[in-house]
Amino acid sequence: MEQYTLVEVNDKMSRKEFLLLPVRLYKDEMNWIRPLDQDVEKVFDPKVNKSFRQGECIRWILTNGSGETVGRVAAFYDKKVALNNEQPTGGMGFFECINDRPAAFILFDACRQWLEGKGMEAMEGPVNFGDRDRWWGLLVEGFSEPNYCMPWNHGYYKDLFEEYGFKNYYNQYTFRRNIGIDGFHPAILEKAERVYRNPDYLFRHVDKNNLEKAADDFRIVYNQAWAKIPGIKEVTKAHAMALLQSFKPIMDERLIWFAYHKEEPIGFYIMIPEINQIIRHLNGNLNLIGKMKFLYHKWRKTCRKAYGVIFGVVPRFQAKGIEGGMIKAFADIAVTPGFQYNDLELNWIGDFNPAMIKLANQLAFKVIKTHVTWRFLFDREKEFKRAKIL
Repeated sequence: MEQYTLVEVNDKMSRKEFLLLPVRLYKDEMNWIRPLDQDVEKVFDPKVNKSFRQGECIRWILTNGSGETVGRVAAFYDKKVALNNEQPTGGMGFFECINDRPAAFILFDACRQWLEGKGMEAMEGPVNFGDRDRWWGLLVEGFSEPNYCMPWNHGYYKDLFEEYGFKNYYNQYTFRRNIGIDGFHPAILEKAERVYRNPDYLFRHVDKNNLEKAADDFRIVYNQAWAKIPGIKEVTKAHAMALLQSFKPIMDERLIWFAYHKEEPIGFYIMIPEINQIIRHLNGNLNLIGKMKFLYHKWRKTCRKAYGVIFGVVPRFQAKGIEGGMIKAFADIAVTPGFQYNDLELNWIGDFNPAMIKLANQLAFKVIKTHVTWRFLFDREKEFKRAKIL
């Protein structure tokens, strides 16, 4: 039986192995896209990742008897998120492993034991030590190219999670459709047309030169539409501004839309170019050469797909056609000659949100990928419950 050694990542060599293991595991996989090293490392940098303010993180690599790295994983918890559950729940993520059950179980055990020592009673995974829009979920269906900062993994990972005892906490669906409004459900189209013609409603795309207003409008809508969901925190204006500033290098103003009722912000739809179509050419490095390649492909308009990062409408304006109105406003621009994007994706929608799934179907989106967020209860006698339906 193979002998394995668990090694904490705490120096330059182990950090390098943590980053390079996926490169070796997926060397023959055409659809895998190597993420930028700096995007991964930001998660584990206390100077960058604000989750360290109320949490902790540890990561390991796993080596075999020959000293080769065959697995990796991280464990972490955020006190605010952990306590917003029926039982204190931490996270595990960035899991990669050869197809070997003992090796995988050593990694899972390490996460479980560390989290138990921190007072946790369950763990979710694979998830991010931070926001849900990155590194969240295990891909189980639709092994096409990943979107930016979204996981892609071997199909056998699902078996490893299930055999260890993880249960499906919720599914995350990625939806796709062609640009335009063809195929809208008649009821959605009628509502969209009605609000689009109503002078009390306005639909505007973002202005790069006035991101401060966009950040404030985003905060107002988000804290009504999303922050009431368990596990999701309210955002400050500073947080909203930081989010929009992070998009600025790749921002296309025509992809970020806000809805207003008598100048009051009531909805947003934030999309960005799907830059993994560029990042696949950078081999994980945004060094000088990588930046030159990035600018070249940006100039060449290599990105032909846009994807929705986040979407929201304040509760009292939901089901009134605001969603369709924003997409129609976008579509009116998208059909003009020279528009570079052909496809639009909604990055992920949880199966705990049937209203959003219904809306996506009415807007003629189709599921193309399924990720799973798994949960493992440390007390094996305790009843497992899936995520509550919104």
